Amino acid sequence: MCGRYTLHHTPEEVAERFEVEAINELLSPRYNIAPSQLVPVIRQINAKEMAACKWGLVPYWAKDPAIGNNLINAKAETLAEKPSFKHALAKRRCLIPVDGFYEWQKRGKAPSQPIYVRRRDGGLFAFAGLWEEWRTPDGSYLQSCTIITVEPNALIAQFHHRMAAILRPEEEALWLNPQQKVADVLPLLRPYEADDLEAFPVSRAVNSPSFDDASCIAPLTNPAA
Repeated sequence: MCGRYTLHHTPEEVAERFEVEAINELLSPRYNIAPSQLVPVIRQINAKEMAACKWGLVPYWAKDPAIGNNLINAKAETLAEKPSFKHALAKRRCLIPVDGFYEWQKRGKAPSQPIYVRRRDGGLFAFAGLWEEWRTPDGSYLQSCTIITVEPNALIAQFHHRMAAILRPEEEALWLNPQQKVADVLPLLRPYEADDLEAFPVSRAVNSPSFDDASCIAPLTNPAA
C-alpha cells in the first residue's frame, strides 16, 4: 500500500516537471503527507491542470464522505470491477506528484521500522491515481483522490506486499487522457523498475502524521533494535 509520501521540491520544479501552473499554497515542502489531507494532483479535463484533492476517494454516489477513509488506495487488479473506482478509472485519472514515499518493515516483536523510498537521482515522479467529485448536502463539491497500488518490485517486496503504481514519464500523457480507453491504460499499472529506486531506514518520528519536517527523510545509520 501507500500510506505516506513526500513532496518537498519547489513549486517551480513541480510546475516545470509536470507542465502545469503551480498552486503555490499546495506546494509548501511536505515530508510526511498523510491520508485525509489536501494534496496536489495533475489531471486533464479540457487542459492539463493542477488541482487540490482530499486524499481518500469519495465516490460520486456515496452517502457519507467518511467512506474516503477506507479508499486511500485502490488495487490495480480490481479497478475496472469495483463500483468505487470503475467510473473514475474511465474518465477521471490523475497523476499524484511525489519525490518519495514510506513503507514500514516488520521486525518481529520490535517496532516496525519506517523505510524511505525515492528515485536514485532524487527527482520527481508520479503515482497513478484517480479523482472524484462528490456533492455535499449543502450543494458544494468535495474533490478527492486515491493512489493505485500494484504488486511490489524486488526492492519493495522486502518491506510490503504492495507498492504504489509509479508511471514512467513517457506514459503520463496516456494515463491522463480522458479519451483513452480503459483497456489501453491498464497495462501501464505494473511494478516500477527496482534499480531506479533506493530505500533506507528513517526515524520513527514519521509514524505521527503531525510530524512534518525535513528530518523525516534523514537516513538512519544505526536503526534502533
